[in-house]
Amino acid sequence: MDADAESENIRKLLTGAELRSVGRAAGMGVLELTGPHGEDLGLHLQCAFRIVRDDQVVLGSRDMSYVRKGAGEDAFDTFDTLYDDRAAILNRVLAKARPTVRAVHLGAAGALTLEAAHGFGVQAFPDRSGGEESWRALVRGGPHYGYPPGLV
Repeated sequence: MDADAESENIRKLLTGAELRSVGRAAGMGVLELTGPHGEDLGLHLQCAFRIVRDDQVVLGSRDMSYVRKGAGEDAFDTFDTLYDDRAAILNRVLAKARPTVRAVHLGAAGALTLEAAHGFGVQAFPDRSGGEESWRALVRGGPHYGYPPGLV
């Protein structure tokens, strides 16, 4: 599939989806979404990313590097990081706000931006060279698309 067709598929997949929750699997950010027709969607972020609300960062990939106060040396493995704490708070907010994705922008070098209702946004920006996967948008049990195009 060519890059333009893949970009259009990503836009169609994510536009209108509801941001349901955010979490992580090891060092990968995981966003769960519900598609406009009830589809179970995911956005897996293996590059630098942030979630914003009204131009303020509310959760960032680097938050995984900071342990909660009083957490042990295994804080990352026991989900005791600043990221985990902020994700739990954000999930409560998302459950009430139920923001839907209004626009999907694909930019240079794999930049991905989701603009959602209520001032929410997701911004991913691949920050490494080479052929590794940076992010993936998917339908559970269905198609997967990502960056770099054709790699997923």
